[in-house]
Amino acid sequence: MVIIPGFRAPRRIAYFVATTAIVSLTFALPLALIGQDVVPTQSPAPNPTPAPTIDVITHSQMGLEDQGDLHMARRRYQAALQAYSQMPVKSAEVWNKIGIADQQLYLVQPAKKAYEASLKLDPQNPDVINNLGTVYYSLQQYGSAEKLYRKALKIRPKSALIYKNLGTALLASNKFKKGWDCYQSALAIDPQIFEKDNMLRIGEPTPVQKRGAMSYYLAKSYAMAGMTDLAVEYLRKAIDDGFTDRKKILADKELASLRGSSAFDRLLLEQTRQ
Repeated sequence: MVIIPGFRAPRRIAYFVATTAIVSLTFALPLALIGQDVVPTQSPAPNPTPAPTIDVITHSQMGLEDQGDLHMARRRYQAALQAYSQMPVKSAEVWNKIGIADQQLYLVQPAKKAYEASLKLDPQNPDVINNLGTVYYSLQQYGSAEKLYRKALKIRPKSALIYKNLGTALLASNKFKKGWDCYQSALAIDPQIFEKDNMLRIGEPTPVQKRGAMSYYLAKSYAMAGMTDLAVEYLRKAIDDGFTDRKKILADKELASLRGSSAFDRLLLEQTRQ
């Protein structure tokens, strides 16, 4: 689960990274409702008036971080880890990048340690707090993930991404009404949050029946938002994952707006024939 609206690299390689990122997004992971999105911290804007002198260590570190960022843009996570790890002094942002690379390599415990190291240097960074939450989610420690997502939302209350992650963690904990409320909050902030394909997403071993429930509640949210096509699409996913209670679907007042649409009628007809 990772959003990358743009992995911001130092200015001298920004163009190359942007070009590489566009290519890599062509191979983005498929939409996975059960995934969680990890947010990298953003590099500070370049200083238009750089200091007159740069010591050797700082210059060396910039080179290593540049290398790591290029590898990250190319999704070469092992090479990125190697570059970042060679830095003698690591910033909070670099520790966050290390955590992201670890997660992409399924190194859960090292990722947890990296995010914790980042938070020691920058305790109130909502992106890294969210990212640590995704680690606990991947360990199926949903209560701990929920606490971290709520903490992140207190710092950044208008984050559709964090609301999405929180909703998924709540649904995984069978807190369906609360999870659904979070999904609606996420969609109210960003109607496209579940459809964005420019994310590094960590897929999780969520049981099939829970995936069906997650898709069902997202279908309800889209139906209430008047987004019929997406509502039917996620209702189809819910049915494919075992949510086949036809009576519940027909009686659900939030899905009432779908009745009479050709896509919805066709879906129910297909279900009846199976």
